[in-house]
Amino acid sequence: MSKLNIREADRLEVTILVDNYTDMLVTESNDICRRPHLSLPHVFLAEHGLSCLIKVFSGVEEHTILMDAAVTPACLFNNAKLLKVDLSKLEAIILSHGHPDHFLGLVELLKFIHEEEGKEIPLFLHPEAFLERRINIPAVGVPSTMPALEEAVLKASGAIPIKSKKPVPVAGDLIYTTGEVERTTAFEKGFPWAEAKIDGNWVADPFRDDQGLVIKLKGKGLVVISGCAHAGIINTVQYAKKLTGMDKIHAVLGGLHLTGGIFDPLIQPTIDEMRRINPDYIIPMHCTGWKAINRFAEVMPEKFLLNTVGTTYVFKGEP
Repeated sequence: MSKLNIREADRLEVTILVDNYTDMLVTESNDICRRPHLSLPHVFLAEHGLSCLIKVFSGVEEHTILMDAAVTPACLFNNAKLLKVDLSKLEAIILSHGHPDHFLGLVELLKFIHEEEGKEIPLFLHPEAFLERRINIPAVGVPSTMPALEEAVLKASGAIPIKSKKPVPVAGDLIYTTGEVERTTAFEKGFPWAEAKIDGNWVADPFRDDQGLVIKLKGKGLVVISGCAHAGIINTVQYAKKLTGMDKIHAVLGGLHLTGGIFDPLIQPTIDEMRRINPDYIIPMHCTGWKAINRFAEVMPEKFLLNTVGTTYVFKGEP
């Protein structure tokens, strides 16, 4: 496999527009982690969803993209307004995978961009993000069908879908999608209750559409951003290393999908492997879950950062 021709970034800023957790009293900031200060009645909204505003810089060059679009437009637009983020200026949107907690706010966002700027916007995603999906919990006995993406609706709303199973460059080659993530970790087996309709049959969801983002920070190593990491966060990080030919990981942030009883056995092996990878920073979000987030804080206290909605992470490369 040829290595990605990824350019080095001088600086990366990731602002969390939507996540599961908000806390107005978490105000401590430092050079890496910038917390916003709001006063009542202004409050950030949280929901079981994810949306990250990503800015990447190289010299005088600057690019702004969005990864995922949360569940509700109300949450997405409220938080963007409070952070003074102009969503109409986005140059691209990337979808981590085809689950509704990452795309249900997408159509309203696309319409807003089209109305404000009169432009269509590239939407990077895997072709299987359009699969019909459902959750089949054994204790419930009746599968629950989830909303699915509709390509025609996306196009009518102003999206230019760019479908790829392989890594794709965005932001002037300063960011790459991982494309389909290789599965090499023995204990990362996906989501047992998730099913997808493939070739007319409901089967265990292979989550081939699950992808992350990778950025090469000058002199610091890689930053890996996940949506839910259904492919496994260890798989995702290891694949990012393989794609780039770099071993050093500066930061891992995003959903790690370790919440719920069926994922409890995966928490410790994931933490053990993450300690071996040894990133400078680990920032669990979204579907990581309370138990796993607390374990990361206990086991990797010098590297762990607690995420709250509205936080901006600033990763600077070497001068």
